[in-house]
Amino acid sequence: MGSRPASEPEVIALIVVAHPCADSFAHEAASRARSGLEAAGHSVTVVDLYAEQFMPAMSQAERLAYHSATPAVDAIVIAHCELVRAAQIVVFVYPTWWSGLPAMLKGWLDKVMVPGVAFTFNSSGKVRPGLTHVRRIVGISTYGSPRAYVAAMNDNGRRIITRALRVSCGLRTRTTWMGLYAMDTRSDADRAAFLDRIEQKMGSI
Repeated sequence: MGSRPASEPEVIALIVVAHPCADSFAHEAASRARSGLEAAGHSVTVVDLYAEQFMPAMSQAERLAYHSATPAVDAIVIAHCELVRAAQIVVFVYPTWWSGLPAMLKGWLDKVMVPGVAFTFNSSGKVRPGLTHVRRIVGISTYGSPRAYVAAMNDNGRRIITRALRVSCGLRTRTTWMGLYAMDTRSDADRAAFLDRIEQKMGSI
């Protein structure tokens, strides 16, 4: 790991955390991700969706505004859209529940990754990527199930982040996935080692 040379432009990283408990392993993972990114010389913003009381359910007003010139109508959503527009690295930290994303994070994607942010439409109405400034997408998740079971269930959260969201990025955007499987039966040493890997990996980005 090393700090960014003074001659290089600042890299902005956004960490989105989705776990209701502030003392959770997910929050510790987010903290270690931040430490690694900052050690690499990046500017880091952490968005804690539960702490900010983000409202994941799309309202009627938001749905009606979705295809308008101003698809984001909520103040928090607007602020998060601006954070996404500025970020070159976006990191998602969450627990996998029911083989997918927590409702909070899925709702965040629904409301923040809107036209004008995640994608645009050209003159013929075809969708074009809007996140071409994002050079790296990172997913960090814990699973109650073993890796083989998660794979059999298709790991829907991972597919959304590293495939569906990746389509809205540039051709050179890379994805990184870090998962701790069978979380409930892992030893303290296993968990600590995973946190160390997170910090080391983020320090190399």
